[in-house]
Amino acid sequence: MIGKTISHYRILEKIGEGGMGVVYKAQDTKLDRIVALKFLPKHLLCDEEAKTRFAHEAKAASALNHPNITTIHEVDEVEGECFICMEYVEGKSIKEMLKEKTFSMQGILNMSIQIAEGLNAAHKR
Repeated sequence: MIGKTISHYRILEKIGEGGMGVVYKAQDTKLDRIVALKFLPKHLLCDEEAKTRFAHEAKAASALNHPNITTIHEVDEVEGECFICMEYVEGKSIKEMLKEKTFSMQGILNMSIQIAEGLNAAHKR
């Protein structure tokens, strides 16, 4: 996928992977900004239920507006690829940060509070 252009997004690098998708850093060539694109895995593209869940995830997340929740810009299907375009947030994952150093109790509490605030906002919606 690296170097490929989907719609008006040029794929720059892979940044993560999970059960419901692969996430890439991409260049939005229309608005000249960096975004994150989450693609539905290829093995689920023929699964209508998975595609419905993927679209539902995008719709639910797009209704949220909170500093601890990434902003959804669009959901689309182009050339057989289903994807969610979202805000790209620079930085390291919690998993990466934990590999690099240990945190103080205050640091752990601060991170936990931010996560909880984002989850609380999502659950309220």
